Amino acid sequence: MLAIKNLYSGYRGVDCIRDITLQAEKGEVFCIVGPNGCGKTTLLKSIACILPYRGSVVLNSQEVSSFSRKDLARQIAIMGQTAELYFPYTIYDTVALGRYAHTRGIFKSLGKEDTELITEIIKKLELYDEKDRMINELSGGQLQRVFLARTLVQNPELILLDEPTNHLDLKHQIGLLEYLTRWAKENHKTLIGVLHDLNLVHHFGDTVAVMAGGNVIAQGRPDTVLDGETLQETYGMDIRQFMLDSLENWRHTRTTRRRS
Repeated sequence: MLAIKNLYSGYRGVDCIRDITLQAEKGEVFCIVGPNGCGKTTLLKSIACILPYRGSVVLNSQEVSSFSRKDLARQIAIMGQTAELYFPYTIYDTVALGRYAHTRGIFKSLGKEDTELITEIIKKLELYDEKDRMINELSGGQLQRVFLARTLVQNPELILLDEPTNHLDLKHQIGLLEYLTRWAKENHKTLIGVLHDLNLVHHFGDTVAVMAGGNVIAQGRPDTVLDGETLQETYGMDIRQFMLDSLENWRHTRTTRRRS
C-alpha cells in the first residue's frame, strides 16, 4: 500500500533523514519511535509531500510527488503536533473543512453522506454536545480532538499522525488510539503514527520503526524490536529496566494497600 525506498529529505540542503526504506500495508498501524530530533517529523512531511525528497514514496502504485494537491488530500492526511488557529470557526465547521477535498466547495456543497460522516466522527470523539462552540474557546486537549476529527473526515487512504495524543489525558489517549486502530482495521486504511509512549506502541502497534540520527536502526514487531539493547542504543538509557521497575512499584503499592 505504501512503499518507501532510499528516502532522503531535510531542510536548506541538509539531509535530516537518510536512506529510509519502509513498507506499510492496508489496515496496518505502523508506529515510529525515537528521541527528539531524530527525523520522525521530517519523515512524515516527506511522505505527505510537504517537503521535497529524493528516493521513492509510492502510495497505491503511484509516486506521491505526481499527485495533484487535491488528489493528494484525498489520499493522505497529516496531523501535526500543534495546529494554528486561523479563524474562530465552530467545532462542527472546523471538522467539516476536512471534506473540502471531496467537494466542489466547503460548506454549501456538503451532502447527506458528508454530514453523516462528520456527525459520526464528532460523536465518537465526544465533541457532539459542544459542536457549536467556537474553537478559540477550547482547551488544548479539546482542540487536539477537533483537529483529529477534521483529519478523519478527510477519509484518506493513509493518515500520518505526529504525536496524536499530545495534550490528552490518559483516558483520552487510550480511547483515541483504540478508535484509530479500529478505524484503520475496519476501513482497510493505513495509519502511521509518531509516538513517544512505548507502552502505547506495544499495545496498539502492528509494526514499529526505531529511528536515531536520521536513520531507521530497527523495524519489525514491537515485542521483538523494542528490546533492552535497541532502546539502550537509541535513548542512551535502559528504558526497559525503568519500565520494569515502574511496574514493580505499582505492584508493591497494590500489595501494601491490601495488607493495610
